Amino acid sequence: MTTRFRRATGLLLAAALAAPAGLAAARSRPVASADEDARIVHALSRLTFGPRPGDVEAVREAGLDKWIERQLHPERIPDAGLAPHLASLPTLNLSTAEILRGYDPPPALKKEIQKRRAEMGETATDEDMRKARRELAAQYKDQMAGPPRQVVEDLQQAKLLRAVYSERQLDEVLVDFWMNHFNVFAGKGQDRYLLTAYERDVVRPRAWGRFEDLLRATAQSPAMLFYLDNWLSTDPNANVDDLRRAMAEENGMRPRRGGAGRRRMQPAPASAAKGKRKAGLNENYAREIMELHTLGVDGGYTQKDVTELARCLTGWTIAGLRQSDPRFVFLDAAHDHGDKVVLGHRVKSSGIREGEEMIHVLATHPATARFISYKLARRFVADEPPASLVDRAAATFRKTDGDIREVVRTIVTSPEFSAPEYRQAKVKTPFEFVVSAVRASGAEVRDAGAMAQRLAQMGMPLYQQQPPTGYKDTADAWVSTSGLLARLNFALDLAGGRLRGVNLASRDIPAEQLVPAGLSDTTRRTLASESGLDAARMAGLVLGSPEFQRR
Repeated sequence: MTTRFRRATGLLLAAALAAPAGLAAARSRPVASADEDARIVHALSRLTFGPRPGDVEAVREAGLDKWIERQLHPERIPDAGLAPHLASLPTLNLSTAEILRGYDPPPALKKEIQKRRAEMGETATDEDMRKARRELAAQYKDQMAGPPRQVVEDLQQAKLLRAVYSERQLDEVLVDFWMNHFNVFAGKGQDRYLLTAYERDVVRPRAWGRFEDLLRATAQSPAMLFYLDNWLSTDPNANVDDLRRAMAEENGMRPRRGGAGRRRMQPAPASAAKGKRKAGLNENYAREIMELHTLGVDGGYTQKDVTELARCLTGWTIAGLRQSDPRFVFLDAAHDHGDKVVLGHRVKSSGIREGEEMIHVLATHPATARFISYKLARRFVADEPPASLVDRAAATFRKTDGDIREVVRTIVTSPEFSAPEYRQAKVKTPFEFVVSAVRASGAEVRDAGAMAQRLAQMGMPLYQQQPPTGYKDTADAWVSTSGLLARLNFALDLAGGRLRGVNLASRDIPAEQLVPAGLSDTTRRTLASESGLDAARMAGLVLGSPEFQRR
């Protein structure tokens, strides 16, 4: 790297770190000079994963208002061109049962891995164990369709490819929002096999519907039940023998007493208990559904409310988790049948209806209307959205019984959404940055694996956020020297044709194509001072500029 090039990259990094919340005042006259074109560029930066070459012209021809209305109804947008890009990902259309049969290691292999771990002892490193697992897995490869990691890798590539190629861009943005809002960590046990159906069958079909329907579907999904441990939550006074008998019936088994050759049953929710020992209440999901999914941390609930809600949700569990057919079931033997009081609301003993009743109470609570509206406004408008907009969105939420489409419409058609002070006021997450760079450059993605790996290096491995909070979408989470340097290196590799699986038709890409909103005077002067750089490096610097970091 030449001294001049190092100086240019240093200046751009410094400018990105120091960039104010709004860049409009420092910007040169944009290529799209008319106010309507500026609004189009802004809409494309917020309602899609970044404009592609020709998108501004296409939206101008269609009319911005009509284009937004069309994006609000993704089911009306033909998207046949996406399918060929996903065709090489074999697990996307499999049922959970098929995924478990093909990609979950067989019991014999799991026993061999446990045996090898015991033999290697505590001195074994993670790399030693990975090598051992690979060696053992090779012996069982004829019994498996592929390695366990392929399931999550297919999801990661599909997420990137959909964001790059789908014509239903706002749909992909909203699905990403809900998958983050209802986060499930792929690294937790069986969840790696449950996530495919969770996104495909639970979140995607309900992303534009009633919030209550989406909330209930996530609450009853095996992925969420497993992730936040509600499948283990039982009445502390439940009889464990009754639990095992009930679960055996749900799994289509008839428990046998004693004797060799006994069929192994899935552990009951009180899996650690034996004989008459008591099971226990698990409050993880009850806490997170109030704090993260509905009311918000300041939503007015107490620890007593958490405990009482957890009691309502006892018996909401999973059948078939170890028999390759995971599904939600209500286990009456595990349920706490006493009356409860949650948020001042008295809940009469009524089995599964108690949890359904409380999901309705939470979904329609005024605090939920405001919390969800605030998060959506934060995603589409600003890290701290204007209170007036949040108020109107919350009013729409309450008036329409939580109609997500109408709440989003209220936000994205508001005067605040298009206001100049909110243009380029959001810092892109690593996911948004990587996808927008590929879209802006017009690159062709043959294999998104390297893109997924680079995202992990930027601190945002897809489907791998362990806390239930999901990834933050505010600037404070992503603006750092190391993070911006990783972005700049990605930009330079993309523009230079060094990103595996991604091809550029041309490395001579004009700045106006990459940043149609225009570059600041500072960035233009920095780039002008390095006029001797080749076209690929110049394009990489533009993609690494402060203006491209924002949307």
